[in-house]
Amino acid sequence: MTEPLLIERSEGVLTLVLNRPESMNSLDVALKEALRDTLQEIETDRSVRAVVLTGAGRAFCVGQDLREHVATLDTRGADPLSTVRAHYNPIAQRLANLPKPVIAAVRGTAAGAGASLAMLADFRIGGPATTFLMAFANVGLAGDTGISWSLPRIVGHAKAVELLLLAEPLPAAEAYKLGMLTRLTDTDDQVLPVAQELAARLAAGPTVAYAAIKRELSVGTAGTLSDALAAEAQAQAITGGTTDHRNATTAFVNKEKPIFEGR
Repeated sequence: MTEPLLIERSEGVLTLVLNRPESMNSLDVALKEALRDTLQEIETDRSVRAVVLTGAGRAFCVGQDLREHVATLDTRGADPLSTVRAHYNPIAQRLANLPKPVIAAVRGTAAGAGASLAMLADFRIGGPATTFLMAFANVGLAGDTGISWSLPRIVGHAKAVELLLLAEPLPAAEAYKLGMLTRLTDTDDQVLPVAQELAARLAAGPTVAYAAIKRELSVGTAGTLSDALAAEAQAQAITGGTTDHRNATTAFVNKEKPIFEGR
């Protein structure tokens, strides 16, 4: 049986490959559970210092496997969208709060929950064929997998309303202008290598500081100035005691290049 999620490791970088190319990496229960559980496992894995999320084949991810979903609807269960609480919510929480950088290598289409996954990454790399589609309304559903939280923070409230209500494909060039793509490569074949190159750079950096910066921004975006200042004080108390901070400070004084150990 083919594994729905492939896991590759290389020098601190962990690459997660959504591996259902025959269905454009649509999310069935097996893939959702594998992604949810793997994100939980790597959260405390200190050997993983950066994560790349990508899809096999010609698409990143087209969201929920609708064939499987139709079968669920046909059972007329009391909660046909129980997968939101069981799978999508924990995936979104773990992906957004992962204490290490996350890069989405978005080659081809990212639709529905697939687009949501990409928006939760810290960086998104795309190519000419990259397309985002907030497809939820097209099947009579509201957004999920954190899109109501992530998308307005990236493109603003008014644009998020437009993208979610009109549910029209957004090509790579426009997505790049809106900040939905961090980098736009010249060819689609460059998407994953560029993402992994960026991940390698981040994996060689101050991992604890990166995690603290992510927490600060999460608080600062939604909270008051007082909330942000409190989060910053807490973050500096943590990072100030790291080996990375001590070594980097000494290296700076000695006019040397710092070497970060991620602790």
